[in-house]
Amino acid sequence: KVDPQTGKPIPGAQPGKPVTGGVPCTAYLGPDGAGHYVKMVHNGIEYVDMQLISEAYFLLRKLLNLTPPELAEIFSQWNLTELDSYLIEITADVLKQRDPAKLRKYLVDSILDAAGQKGTGKWTSTSALDMGVPANSIAEAVFARCMSALKEERVAASKKLRGPKVGNK
Repeated sequence: KVDPQTGKPIPGAQPGKPVTGGVPCTAYLGPDGAGHYVKMVHNGIEYVDMQLISEAYFLLRKLLNLTPPELAEIFSQWNLTELDSYLIEITADVLKQRDPAKLRKYLVDSILDAAGQKGTGKWTSTSALDMGVPANSIAEAVFARCMSALKEERVAASKKLRGPKVGNK
């Protein structure tokens, strides 16, 4: 590998392994910090994927009253289509798992519905705003994470504002 700016070999650099069709899995993305910026944007996009997965899960579980095994099958089938991704795959895997402490329960029913974050989604949204680039889905995914972190407030609000009946329950 050579430095594209100097043309000199990069000490210790290893070439990327080619993927299907012999296309390298690496690329020069710009000067110092560009790779970190790309990773930040990647994380923002990943937030959107996770938000879409959680919304699909909610609609299928609460409106159609599907069980975790039924949901696992749906996500597994989606993973055989253009939706194929690591996140869809592990979602299907998690939905199959029983809670080791309560074997009659599925693990997903014991997972706290509050997401943490490290800030990369916020940074991506802020960067998009600074550049005047619409990144609505990323911003909304960050907002959903912020809202999910307010567990006590959500529980208190749900006691005062019952909301519509969802599903058959």
